[in-house]
Amino acid sequence: MTGKVPMTTTPSKMIDARIAELGDWRGKTLARIRALIHQADPDVEEAWKWRGVPVWEHDGIICTGETYKAVVKLTFARGASLADPAKLFNSSLDGNVRRAIDIPEGAKIDEKAFKALIRAAVAANTAKKKPSPRKR
Repeated sequence: MTGKVPMTTTPSKMIDARIAELGDWRGKTLARIRALIHQADPDVEEAWKWRGVPVWEHDGIICTGETYKAVVKLTFARGASLADPAKLFNSSLDGNVRRAIDIPEGAKIDEKAFKALIRAAVAANTAKKKPSPRKR
């Protein structure tokens, strides 16, 4: 992460700027992942946290999209509680809460399985959301 993205605009525009700033396979990968997230959950909200990390949320954090020299890392906030039949998670497997997907240059993304994982993360977030107290 280079951190050169201006902090004076919307989170979506900051993510656009990060993708453009990268200008290589990492930017293309982040853009593709972002598109898949929006396809899987049209109601997803984008955020920009921790001094330059793209975050996708729906009733809580779904995942973050960090970029490193060798990988684009997608960390799922509640990944340990999600079913992963396609075995997409390949990083941070020892924790009790988070799981991550490291995507190196040239890796293929199982789009169907990835979108199913996004939907499962949204469902987990929505299920943990407490109902509003009823008015009498």
